[in-house]
Amino acid sequence: MRAVVLTGHGGYECLSIRDDVPVPVPGAEDVLIRVAAAAVNNTDINTRVGWYTGGGWTGSFHFPRIQGIDACGHVVSVGDRVAEARIGERVLVEPCWRAVDQPLASARFFGSEVDGAFAEFAVVPARHAHAIDSPLSDVELASFPCSYSTAENMLTRASVGARERVLVTGASGGVGSAAIQLAVARGAEVAAVAAAANHAALRAIGAGEVVDRHADVIATFGADAFDAVIDVVGGPPWPSLLEVLRPGGRYASAGAIAGPTVTLDLRTLYLKDLTLYGCTVLGDGVFAALVRHIEQVSIKPLIAAVWPLHEIVTAQEQFLAKEHFGKIVLTV
Repeated sequence: MRAVVLTGHGGYECLSIRDDVPVPVPGAEDVLIRVAAAAVNNTDINTRVGWYTGGGWTGSFHFPRIQGIDACGHVVSVGDRVAEARIGERVLVEPCWRAVDQPLASARFFGSEVDGAFAEFAVVPARHAHAIDSPLSDVELASFPCSYSTAENMLTRASVGARERVLVTGASGGVGSAAIQLAVARGAEVAAVAAAANHAALRAIGAGEVVDRHADVIATFGADAFDAVIDVVGGPPWPSLLEVLRPGGRYASAGAIAGPTVTLDLRTLYLKDLTLYGCTVLGDGVFAALVRHIEQVSIKPLIAAVWPLHEIVTAQEQFLAKEHFGKIVLTV
């Protein structure tokens, strides 16, 4: 089969496009899917360049590896313990794999600890291949799994509910734009932080207020303005995100695109009775909830560009330019 194989940490030279990779064989409780489309994510680039190696997340990562955490595809064969009726299903792959009631440390990630979606075929545990009934195209569906499940997980951890006020940083990115839609679907009021060029698009997907990414959020909104903050940015302005939380507020992080090292004044944390959540492993039921949102059309796909699999370098270059709004998707 054709696949993009990551051969080591480094630049684009580590992405090898090959046509001689063996088709994987499903185990007893797995399905084999023919991948139709796969999206590009920060995690792909971060893994390739070795960004995670200092954070202890990729201890079981080995080369060579087929990356790709987002996949829409069709089941073409099943393992011995999986119903043959599943053959032919269109599925979305849950990006985070963990057995029921197992510890967080047991989680594996599609395209990281196991081979992923940048290939014509992929093996997935049957319980993590979610059948979906939707009129959306394969490309549109492939834009959902990683970013939207990350956003749904953050909102779930932070217990965001109706009539609450939520601040979303990095709002023009995949996770941020997903968080806006999913928070609005919960009945929350959303304020977004993003580059000025994307403000109209963010209002169109539900953001009630939008401010520039260089704005002083304390001066703009005032202290104690939000019930929850959904953050993928971090970096030097991070302390202000706690200042704008109300007493008892909740902060959730699933990224650090502006820098992983921040300054925390513990007095802000304990005097305001704040709760901070780090969000990587999906909670039970999070991905199933996302599938329901898609089927009920309470969220919509945002597609910035589509490239064939063999143009993965061009797709990642466009992704890193950070001038797009929505997902960049590869057809396989």
